[in-house]
Amino acid sequence: MIVVLAVLAYLLLNFYPAFGGKPTKERKEALSASRQYENGKFVNAIATSMKMSLKEQLKVAFQFMRGNPRSRPSEPVKVETLNAARLQKAKRPAVTWLGHSALLLEMDGKTILIDPMLGNAPSPFPIIGGKRFSKQLPIDIEQLPPIDAVLISHDHYDHLDYGSIMRLKDKVRRFFVPLGVGPHLLRWGVDSRKIVEGDWWDRFDYEGMTLACTPARHFSGRGLTDRNATLWCSWVIQGHETSVFFSGDSGYGPHFGEIGDKYGPFDLTLMECGQYDDRWSAIHMMPEQTVQAHLDVRGKAMMPIHWGAFTLALHSWTDPVERAVKEAARLGAVIATPRIGETVYLDAAELPGSAWWTRDG
Repeated sequence: MIVVLAVLAYLLLNFYPAFGGKPTKERKEALSASRQYENGKFVNAIATSMKMSLKEQLKVAFQFMRGNPRSRPSEPVKVETLNAARLQKAKRPAVTWLGHSALLLEMDGKTILIDPMLGNAPSPFPIIGGKRFSKQLPIDIEQLPPIDAVLISHDHYDHLDYGSIMRLKDKVRRFFVPLGVGPHLLRWGVDSRKIVEGDWWDRFDYEGMTLACTPARHFSGRGLTDRNATLWCSWVIQGHETSVFFSGDSGYGPHFGEIGDKYGPFDLTLMECGQYDDRWSAIHMMPEQTVQAHLDVRGKAMMPIHWGAFTLALHSWTDPVERAVKEAARLGAVIATPRIGETVYLDAAELPGSAWWTRDG
């Protein structure tokens, strides 16, 4: 029985497509040229420990099993419907939050998707994963217009979703991903000519826009044996008149100031704010740190993301945005809090700021 289970586990990890692809020997050798690559793994720029004692691990497991009655809304979250015809006629720079860290960015006549996890659950087995808070997405994948570029921050399931990529890949002109993520897309049938891999501080000129792969403080992995086998990153998106920063997943660190010095100021920052805990704050910022990171990169306005769609931590589902709004008020930072599916126009005199979650909770 043990042998059979071991064989089944091996077959699952190696042949189940949702786990992604593995780099060839030649690709691994190429990855070793990165300054972030040490002893076969990617590392953070500063010491970042995720170790917990066995006692603490058992405590966390028990807390997750017990759950938090406020970790999900009492009723499904209501989303705004995104009009497909409007997307075809976009003239103004705009961003639409699709839930969690998935975003649709319209700039310079281009349509860009960021971390398009558009599935029902962030899991290799969506049927048993924690389900999305809303009953539907703002727009079906098939209704999306042709996508000029997809930006991926890292290969965790809540950011790189197999089912979403399979439905999107034929309408996407280019995928920009951090080092090592390419083999996942290749396994899923994406043409290699569409894939661009970047190291930290790599800059790409793409049809008049500048895309820069910038640092983050996190980790990666989709299976049992590939921890930190691929890089994680944030992204800078600069158009002719508009500049946007996307944090990806990250603990707080000096890299935000470095990004601000090199590429700031930004008209809008899309900042991770959710799925945190004091015990893993090195890889997921606390809300107060999110606001400070926004100021560090020299953002003019901030939109908190990585909340409002899934439960991946122990805090109440509204805690991230409530704490971020409070801290932004204390520090005098401008914060936008659109409903999922609500389009934010970057040139608008006033940004969405309603506390919609108080009505959906």
